[in-house]
Amino acid sequence: MASTLTRDYATFISDCPTSFHAAAEIARRLDGAGYVRQDEREAWAGERRGYLVRGGAVIAWHVGKVIPQTGFRIVGSHTDSPSFKVKPTPDSGAHGFGQVNVEVYGGPLLNSWLNRDLGLAGVVTDLDGRAHLVRTPAIMTIPQLAPHLDRSVNDRLELSRQTDYKPIWSLGQADLLGYVCELAGVELGRAAAFDLFAYDTQEPAVYGGLTGEDFFASGRQDNLSSVFTSLTAFLAPETEAAVDNGNDVAIFVAFDHEEVGSSTYSGAAGAFLETALRRICAHLPLDADPDERFARMIANSSCISADAGHSVNPNKANLHDPDHHPVLGAGPLLKVNANQRYASEAYGSALWLRSAAAGGVATQQFVSNNDVPCGSTIGPLTATRLGILTVDVGIPLLSMHSVREVSAPADLEAMTIILGEYFAGA
Repeated sequence: MASTLTRDYATFISDCPTSFHAAAEIARRLDGAGYVRQDEREAWAGERRGYLVRGGAVIAWHVGKVIPQTGFRIVGSHTDSPSFKVKPTPDSGAHGFGQVNVEVYGGPLLNSWLNRDLGLAGVVTDLDGRAHLVRTPAIMTIPQLAPHLDRSVNDRLELSRQTDYKPIWSLGQADLLGYVCELAGVELGRAAAFDLFAYDTQEPAVYGGLTGEDFFASGRQDNLSSVFTSLTAFLAPETEAAVDNGNDVAIFVAFDHEEVGSSTYSGAAGAFLETALRRICAHLPLDADPDERFARMIANSSCISADAGHSVNPNKANLHDPDHHPVLGAGPLLKVNANQRYASEAYGSALWLRSAAAGGVATQQFVSNNDVPCGSTIGPLTATRLGILTVDVGIPLLSMHSVREVSAPADLEAMTIILGEYFAGA
């Protein structure tokens, strides 16, 4: 039987089809642990354990014992994943089918979305500015042309983002927005706008190996794997006790919009985290003027940028670095890039390895093949915005950015342990 952590992870993913649902679920868990929600439009309450929600992003904090050398211990992740976003005019149709107008969000492995049972989820705003969470069951699919009609399909798949990835959702014309608004509890005439994303309705699965527990398959593991493990570590009783008795401020942050560049009001390139840190700092019992106080705290701070990475694919090992072959189940990744596409360097790497050693768990290193450039994360953005020591890490995945990614439960367990040790002061 899968572990308690793995079962909870499956539930978390099922409850979080979009960044907005993830923020709501994170807030629910923080409420349950006694954290106090701060309205950022109001005066800062100075709670020692609190959190903020902005759209699909969340920041939570836990203040320990404050001394002149107090700093922030930050674990950052992101709540969004590649998908298809519904266009402002959602309804379309052709040849007797009702279709949904969608736009590619981020960089999904497009062909993996074909022939899946897809739903829509996100938020609908009303004319008063209130946001209403909504989630449909499976209502649509992106049908692929049969091989009888395209004999080359198994040799070469070339599909148009505009015409070939247009889901069907009804026979004949049907009012999609009216259907969604009814589910959201919003009168159609009062609906102002929406942010709706496709999601795969298949539930997560654990399978493989003699125990039947080698693999965990699900969508949105990039990057709910990091959101879940960092939140679980942050809220663990042993972590909270260590933070209470330590000298730092533990920070959990899950940004939105990483998959499209982070340059939004709830993304890592914006001021969301910096503003929150400044407001936390301003209410700590520290001497010195506010700017000096904050600069001193930043100099004593660090950040783990947690974002899923790549396991070696046994069928395409030649595309990985020949001397770095991280695999599922052998531990989370320390991600390194000479051009700082990942923020890791020697000082930050020591922090990560020290935390792993404190937890007694293994870790691996990931570096790209020189002929296959790597992506990036919130790590360089955070390091640049705050001038803070940052290291990039994450669990290894197969089929990243596909509609159904594969991880190993053992890596989730190890990631949670390492992040707990980091929050606790390793």
